[in-house]
Amino acid sequence: MAVSPEFLKAEREQPWRVELRSKMKNKERTALTRVHMNEVDARERILSNIEVNQGLNQVQAMAEAQRCLDCPNPTCITGCPVEINIPKFIKHIECGNFADAAKTLKETSTLPAVCGRVCPQEKQCESQCFYTQKMNAEPVAIGYLERFAADWEQNSGQMAIPEQAPANGIKVGAIGSGPAGLTFAGEMAKKGYDVTVFEALHEIGGVLKYGIPEFRLPNRIVDVEIDVLKKMGVKFETNFVVGKTANVEDLQEEGYKAFFAGSGAGLPRFMEIPGENYIGILSSNEYLTRVNLMNAANPTTDTPIISGKRVAVIGGGNTAMDSVRTAKRLGAERAMIIYRRGMDEMPARVEEIKHAQEEGIEFLTLTNPVEYLADSQGRVSQVRVQKMGLGEPDASGRRRPEVIEGSEYLIDVDTVVVSVGVSPNPIVPDSLPDLKMTRWHTIEVNDDNLQSSIPFLFAGGDIVRGGATVILAMGDGRKAAAAMDEYLQKNQ
Repeated sequence: MAVSPEFLKAEREQPWRVELRSKMKNKERTALTRVHMNEVDARERILSNIEVNQGLNQVQAMAEAQRCLDCPNPTCITGCPVEINIPKFIKHIECGNFADAAKTLKETSTLPAVCGRVCPQEKQCESQCFYTQKMNAEPVAIGYLERFAADWEQNSGQMAIPEQAPANGIKVGAIGSGPAGLTFAGEMAKKGYDVTVFEALHEIGGVLKYGIPEFRLPNRIVDVEIDVLKKMGVKFETNFVVGKTANVEDLQEEGYKAFFAGSGAGLPRFMEIPGENYIGILSSNEYLTRVNLMNAANPTTDTPIISGKRVAVIGGGNTAMDSVRTAKRLGAERAMIIYRRGMDEMPARVEEIKHAQEEGIEFLTLTNPVEYLADSQGRVSQVRVQKMGLGEPDASGRRRPEVIEGSEYLIDVDTVVVSVGVSPNPIVPDSLPDLKMTRWHTIEVNDDNLQSSIPFLFAGGDIVRGGATVILAMGDGRKAAAAMDEYLQKNQ
């Protein structure tokens, strides 16, 4: 899977890149300042689901691309789970070859327009940038540039279809159409396989559709990426629950030779504190799915959602930020994050926290709910919380929250969204009695090739990792495709 140093060196020594490096000295490049993302004003964006980040224009993108030093040892690539050739696509942007930049992205990434929006680049590729590692300076805005190239291609009407090997007639199935399943499908289609993706819901896209609001990732962006897969010959079956609609054995009888399980972690966790079953207390999964996928914000829909004026979201991750910012857009007068650790320990992206603060979200940190109270109709009316202090670091490396005795107080609420983690969807594992699972109810796989205890079943994404990021799921899909190809070639 790893890109060889020899290949990267040969790419870097192509005449056009040598000439580009000669046009500016590194000293001139490092003197340039990082570009800022164009954003919709907070007062305007909280009134609708308009996308907050508006992308870079061509001038901004080309200027930011000049900051890239085209390093001989591009450590940024090692920070990318799908191993995008980052210097190559950025250098294409620098010289105005935007179509080639997009094509480079697609060599390894199935969802570049998605990744450019939701990947935590600051913890991955950008954290390995020369500027970050050696200069203690702001890294090249790799994520912004990835989004620019992918968006330029989508808007140009010149969508490139990745090169594909001749069809081999071998049928394989992907269970789940989230980032892991879509990436797996794209990689296998490139290798010539006959790929079908089975999706339990009525929309393709998995968590990209139901879990991420349009103000962060518009559905139309996901749909364009999916359309490319369809043009590559990937087939999609919606409203199809593997393990219920049909099981793996049924699909094998239809000629499927191997499967990739990427069905995610859609089972919400709760805190198991008193009052959690009162009306108005929802998991973040339900809250976001109903709003994002079921049009529940529309009061005339068959399943409208009642989003109150005083909304508390429990948790500090990206899903919590998505939930509380959604509540604000649904008319909450007071939208709060209640999080048991401090701001520095919050796992959400810095950009998402910044956007939430701009939008008037309150952050009640070092605070933890212990009980919910209800009105006479059984609807949540208050949450009892206690203040926390921070002790020594725990296994996650973050300081452990400790209760401050006698610090409890009440907060008035009429909606609570619990966002404290998720567990893998159990339907696929439950339908395969020979499948080995971990004590966390995730599928046990070989780390080297993501093969499960059932040789023809590979797995990746949240059903293996628990809750993780889009790009890590994509990396798993790509790794599993390479391993499945090797398995099938040996066992035909």
